[in-house]
Amino acid sequence: MSKLAGIKVVDLTQFLPGPIMTMMLADQGANVVKIEPPAGDPAREMPPFEAGESIWFRNANRGKQSLRLDLKSDEGKTRLWEEIESADVFVEGFRPGVIGRLGFGYEAVSARNPRIVYCSISAFGQAGEMAHHPAHDLAVQALAGFLSVNDGPDSTPVVPGAPSADMAAGLTALGAVLMALIGRERTGRGDYVDIAMFDSLLPWCAHTAGEAIVGGPAPRSANQRSLGGAAFYNVYATADGRHVVLGAREMKFVRNLLAALGREDLIPLGEAAPGPAQAPLRSFLEQTFATRTRDEWVAWFADKDVAFSPVLDFREAFAQPHAAERGLLIEAGGAHLIAPAIRFGRRG
Repeated sequence: MSKLAGIKVVDLTQFLPGPIMTMMLADQGANVVKIEPPAGDPAREMPPFEAGESIWFRNANRGKQSLRLDLKSDEGKTRLWEEIESADVFVEGFRPGVIGRLGFGYEAVSARNPRIVYCSISAFGQAGEMAHHPAHDLAVQALAGFLSVNDGPDSTPVVPGAPSADMAAGLTALGAVLMALIGRERTGRGDYVDIAMFDSLLPWCAHTAGEAIVGGPAPRSANQRSLGGAAFYNVYATADGRHVVLGAREMKFVRNLLAALGREDLIPLGEAAPGPAQAPLRSFLEQTFATRTRDEWVAWFADKDVAFSPVLDFREAFAQPHAAERGLLIEAGGAHLIAPAIRFGRRG
């Protein structure tokens, strides 16, 4: 038996945060009923497609039952109430106030089903001056400060490669809903969960924005150890125009690499403050990595105990042996799926 067998989830979310969260519930055996508008979840139309389906949609909604309802019609409302009455979890991702105007706010739903765990996912939460401000991932990252350190050498912010606010909200919602289900075992009653993308992302800066958290200056990438100011936590170009990274914080890796390169004299710089003090070490590493191709460096590092990695594109990442060994890409029915990241030693 799967971990969440017997748990029914009514899912009224679209795009990423909610669908990713409810997909993780479905992966562990929950019965997820995805309620879509008559035209369907917009992600269904997002290219590219494989086996007649959006790859995005498939990889955020696998394992769910789909039910298209017009929630502005009496018939659609009646059908949704039928699903809610037997549900354990209700998840919605409308802008604040919309679900209530449709007649399915928490008070109404919990009155019909007191055991239900009701989760609302939004950009900025259900109350406050920002509650009704429209925003997707990029805008939330900008307002949370994260885009300011997602910058290039000229300090200009660029569009991030990962939807961190979306994913942070999905993961936070997952934890909150599971906590509420555990709490229900004690009390017999469900609960209401207010998850904001902004709130969920903000704790992710604890290791980089310490001074700003206590009212001091904001971090700047060029002077921050984890954001590009340290020589051994940085990206370097190789002779073929590709890139590699050093991802170390521990001095043992600094010593191991500089000894292998015959530059023990630079080891003290690895302990210097990030920023200008480490500039000579960064310059040496830039010149060094430019002398070989990316794959030549991969071969050279093979017997070195150093936190080193080549920068791969997604095609290379999915094709590498490690991904195959972990079974991270599944082929089924002519379609490709990214495997669940949650794994248990024992089912049931």
